[in-house]
Amino acid sequence: DGVNAHREAIDALLTDTASNWRLSRMMPADRNVLRIGTFELRHAAERQPIPVVLDEAIELSRRFGTANSPGFVNGVLDRVAKAPLPTAKEPAAS
Repeated sequence: DGVNAHREAIDALLTDTASNWRLSRMMPADRNVLRIGTFELRHAAERQPIPVVLDEAIELSRRFGTANSPGFVNGVLDRVAKAPLPTAKEPAAS
């Protein structure tokens, strides 16, 4: 449910982060593992440690993806984890 609630923001971040890869070109398993991992890193109410999220995503990609999936997922999620979180805008001065 969380991934669907934040899907627009997640997909935008993945598009920016996965250089030279459109979401539509990604293997469906990889794309969905990346969406879940990005949700856990950026939007989950209870944030897990980054290494835990990466390890779980890599294991899912090994199980459901191709031989190249673990490296791809690891690389993209590592960049997502290192990207700065957006800051709240300052209220306008009256």
